[in-house]
Amino acid sequence: MPMSLSFAIATEADAGAIAAMRNAAAEQLARKYGPGNWASLATERSVLLHNFMRPKFQRTLIAHDGPNLVATLCLQTKKPWAIDTKYFTSVSKALYLISMAVHPDWQGKGVGRLILKEAENIARNWPSNAIRLDAWDADAGAGPFYAKCGFRVVGHVIYRTAPIVYYEMVL
Repeated sequence: MPMSLSFAIATEADAGAIAAMRNAAAEQLARKYGPGNWASLATERSVLLHNFMRPKFQRTLIAHDGPNLVATLCLQTKKPWAIDTKYFTSVSKALYLISMAVHPDWQGKGVGRLILKEAENIARNWPSNAIRLDAWDADAGAGPFYAKCGFRVVGHVIYRTAPIVYYEMVL
């Protein structure tokens, strides 16, 4: 079945659909890898709080295949707590990628790679010099995917007992 992806910056009206899509991805990870931080569920309220509270400093990107919401991620200027900047390349303006998810029915079809490419375009126009992120250092983590998409490993750390890997893409 051919894919016809379209990308948009999400609005508050998308929060419920974003939460449902993230939950489908988290539930699939829990079935495959068992319980863990990767299986945290979202609510419409949590999406509104974390992705729309500071619109000047963050953008939530969504991808649709026709009417279906198939992927999301958020870019923000505020550094997440788990990020320690000493591991990253010194740049004047970095963006932080958080909350990326691809609906399980569309995983393995190139959707994740395409939404990351769109995020890179947004970052270049923001303007930003780098995209930074962290991923679980576990089988359920998306680190190998980010590496395939051009991000490089810059550090391995333990954050609140959880092993994570830092990745960056300098633009």
